[in-house]
Amino acid sequence: MKKRPYRNGEMWDFEAEIMKPQHQQQAVILGLDGGTTSTVCVCVPFKIDSEDGPLQPEEPPSVLARAVAGCSNHNSVGETAARETLERVMAETLSKAGATRSAVLAVCLAVSGVDHSTDQYRILNWLRQIFPSHVRLYVQNDSVAALASGTMGKLHGCVLIAGTGTIAYGYTEDGRQARAAGAGPILGDWGSGYGIAAQALTAVVRAHDGRGPQTTLTESILHALDLSSPDELIGWTYEDPSWARIAALLPYVVSCAEAGDQVANGILLDAVQELASSVKAVVQRLGLCGEDGMNHFPLVMVGGVLEANKRWDIGKEVVNCISKDFPGALPIHPKVEPAVGAALLAWNFLMIQSRKDALRS
Repeated sequence: MKKRPYRNGEMWDFEAEIMKPQHQQQAVILGLDGGTTSTVCVCVPFKIDSEDGPLQPEEPPSVLARAVAGCSNHNSVGETAARETLERVMAETLSKAGATRSAVLAVCLAVSGVDHSTDQYRILNWLRQIFPSHVRLYVQNDSVAALASGTMGKLHGCVLIAGTGTIAYGYTEDGRQARAAGAGPILGDWGSGYGIAAQALTAVVRAHDGRGPQTTLTESILHALDLSSPDELIGWTYEDPSWARIAALLPYVVSCAEAGDQVANGILLDAVQELASSVKAVVQRLGLCGEDGMNHFPLVMVGGVLEANKRWDIGKEVVNCISKDFPGALPIHPKVEPAVGAALLAWNFLMIQSRKDALRS
């Protein structure tokens, strides 16, 4: 029996309106960064020289189209909903670019929650149902794309992501890798936006019932949530304990710390130590710092917690803490977003494969 083409409703119907045949379409790459809060997909043109083969990407590479969707972490929303989000955002990106799946040379999905080879295997099998057989498919944890966004696709160094969740991930030039944290809020993603905000909520409850010191976090958070008493925090929290909803309280913690609140200040100092310890664990396991601890290595800093937009600069404090032990750390705040980093990974994988194919011929 003839195999039916993979379809998901009318998601890919736009392709029927694109009249150009495959050989007349511009070759493209899809890069996708899927997180707990949002999912971003970009489409970049893949340039090939008629004589020399694939060209190096521009810095930064041009982006033909970009689309944004919600959470695609299967640990948060379930596998069915996560796949629905991933497929929809890829289809929307190609539609905006005026391209079909036949024009795609490679897809790199860098998604949070991809923590084991079995996760990669499941997603790869699903992607093979969607894309033509010529498309190269790569599945990574979202931290890998974040690293690549700072190193322009080169897998070397350490990345610290601190947004809704947190993870530290490292690569050596010979391909060894290690990670620390990134186990989700229940298993202790301390230092993340969720972890900081959850500690702040706990501090408010402790202050209210006399187990902890009084704090301006109480007034700030209650005002932000339009609540009249800390007792109401219990209902608010468990009504929808989603990670991103809790993490959204981070700015109020920072503001209170900047205003001199000691409880808020202590929470942020604890976060700095936790984030720095994750990086230190990865650097030590991989030996990125060299035997004498002085070797240079890129330290890519990604995520809203690390953005230098406040007087209480968490990212700066984390770097200061790491540099005491590893003075060779070279902090990088990427000029491109992680989704572009995913596209650069796919680009580099294609170039490596092209070289291998040339050696065989």
